[in-house]
Amino acid sequence: MQMVFHLGVHGTDGDRLLKTLLNNRDGLMQNGTDVITPNRHRGLFEEALMSLKGGPATAEMQQIMLDAVLHSETPSRAVFSTPTFMGAPGRVVGQTGLYPQMGARAAALANLFPDHEVEFFLAIRNPATLIAEVLPIFTGGGYHVLMQGRHPLDLRWRDAIQGLLRAVPGHRVVIWCHEDVPLIWPEIARLVGNVAPDVPLKGGMMYLEEILDDAGLTRLKEALSAQDRLSIAQRREMSSQVIESHALPAVLDQVIDLPGWSQDLVDRVTETYRADVAEIAVLPGVEFVLP
Repeated sequence: MQMVFHLGVHGTDGDRLLKTLLNNRDGLMQNGTDVITPNRHRGLFEEALMSLKGGPATAEMQQIMLDAVLHSETPSRAVFSTPTFMGAPGRVVGQTGLYPQMGARAAALANLFPDHEVEFFLAIRNPATLIAEVLPIFTGGGYHVLMQGRHPLDLRWRDAIQGLLRAVPGHRVVIWCHEDVPLIWPEIARLVGNVAPDVPLKGGMMYLEEILDDAGLTRLKEALSAQDRLSIAQRREMSSQVIESHALPAVLDQVIDLPGWSQDLVDRVTETYRADVAEIAVLPGVEFVLP
């Protein structure tokens, strides 16, 4: 069985992927994909991870977990999606940088089902907006505690993803930029759910519905429905044009109000992020979804 872990991360998809897949649950189940809601594995996985301490689960333990979480007896693919796979918000930054425990946590998740084919999916985002998004939900002591003494320029996705790949060699790893999701969301949902390109997908415009005004959303839906055969590239181009003229005010431009962060620092962090994305996209072992 293919065991799919959507790792988040914090401040990216939230529960949107889960909602999109659940909107398509009937078709997914017919195709052998079981979407597991967090309430079915919450507590169970945590207890198993603590017991195993990173080691592999026995065949008996794997079967007990599968019996507890699966909706059907013989799915070919099971999808788990929750940002808590990467821990609490305070785990975003460690003493060595961004998500230093990502590799170890992913390896431990893979060892929950060592007899199965485990895949990992995750979004990354600009560390400047990531910290701005996480800080309000961090309850451990404020900005300086969250940053663990790290300078903003130390927050490198390159290092985190390289650590992930070293920890889970041979496993499928699919990555995308959170900033790109309005254009690539249908492809992400299809990859995670193993939905064929010619199968209708409900919720493929979820992100666009959040960022477009009513006129823009109507214009886009009319333009898309007017096409008999629409390629992915054509859909993305049409969506991009509407976003440029009909995005809701302030939706695409996030204000970074963090202690000691100047506009120059935000620009430097952003430039470093773009360099990391370019490097990650070509790493062996990574499937990178580009817009």
